[in-house]
Amino acid sequence: MDEIETSRKRIKQTMVEEEEENENGFIMEEEVETVAAGSEEMESLINGVLEKIERFTQQVSEMLEAGKTLFKDLSNEFEERIIGIHKEQIEKWQDEIKELRALDAMNEEANTRLHMSRSLFQNVQM
Repeated sequence: MDEIETSRKRIKQTMVEEEEENENGFIMEEEVETVAAGSEEMESLINGVLEKIERFTQQVSEMLEAGKTLFKDLSNEFEERIIGIHKEQIEKWQDEIKELRALDAMNEEANTRLHMSRSLFQNVQM
């Protein structure tokens, strides 16, 4: 801030000196140096701001890339977890289907034996 204020003062001084020059019709060597110094200092300040802009832009770019990478990794991990959960659930249901088929087969076998036993018992009674 002090540098900017100093630059402003120098610019005002240069403008006043230019007005005096126009009135007097000549430029002193000291005044030329002040104008050049003010311009160089202003250019230095402007370059400083431009460097800040460049660094900030670079930081934002790096953060965006890091964010993209993070979200991509999270997305892949999420996808893998969802697929894993799906596989586990399908396997549970397939095991349940196998158990139901085995139970059905056992029930059919028991029903067949019961039917044969009834037939045999009816034959014995007759």
